[in-house]
Amino acid sequence: MNSTASLPLAHWADALQQWAIPEHILSQAPQSPWIHPVENFRPHGDLFVDVPSRMRALEALPTNGSVLDIGCGGGRATFGLVPPAGKVVGVDHQQGMLDVFADEAHKRGVEFLTVLGDWPDSADLTPVCDVAICHHVFYNVQDLEPFVRALDSHATKRVVVELPLHHPLSSLSDLWLKFWDLERPVSPTAHDALAVVQSLGFNASLELFEVATEAKPISALDVEHTRIRLCLPESRDAEIAEALAVRPTLPRQLATIWW
Repeated sequence: MNSTASLPLAHWADALQQWAIPEHILSQAPQSPWIHPVENFRPHGDLFVDVPSRMRALEALPTNGSVLDIGCGGGRATFGLVPPAGKVVGVDHQQGMLDVFADEAHKRGVEFLTVLGDWPDSADLTPVCDVAICHHVFYNVQDLEPFVRALDSHATKRVVVELPLHHPLSSLSDLWLKFWDLERPVSPTAHDALAVVQSLGFNASLELFEVATEAKPISALDVEHTRIRLCLPESRDAEIAEALAVRPTLPRQLATIWW
């Protein structure tokens, strides 16, 4: 690690570490709070909205070009680029996500490949593509340097990263305070991620944008997922539903980093 990169990398890793759930809370959790329900990641709605993440990928993607999606989930980000993309490669550590990705590729009649594994451990099994994208994964990666370098080495034309402006679990910070009297961190942010990428020698740019959030009634599934993430028992469901019902519906603050 060179001295220029060491400070941003260390800040990122240290700041992410602060998001760990205290052991006295985690040890009594009825189930693991780290849930990623596969059906939540199936592409739906309008995939072709002109947000910076999609536009930066499109402007670098040739007709019938190839897209590599790291942490692809069900492929929402990928299939927003089809067409012009003619081949898509999805990498994810959950087979269920890759099954959805493959199903969606079949529906669209696009050539595809799936790779099961964590990134960058699976990099040697993954082909180089025209454009590499990575949406909503950075905050899960404590050691960003090998992750970012492997992203760059697998894109011949551009890398596009999308992430929330603030840590995705920030959306629950008020509820952690309410139910556990636990103050949650405010770092790292997308600006810190940009600092890491730039410190590694990449001429990266940052664009901030907002996406409207649809106001809708609180469902039993909303309550269940919130309860699990907060390490609470089912007996607190009524309180959780009440707390969710009075929260304002705010737009999502997102960022695109690209180089």
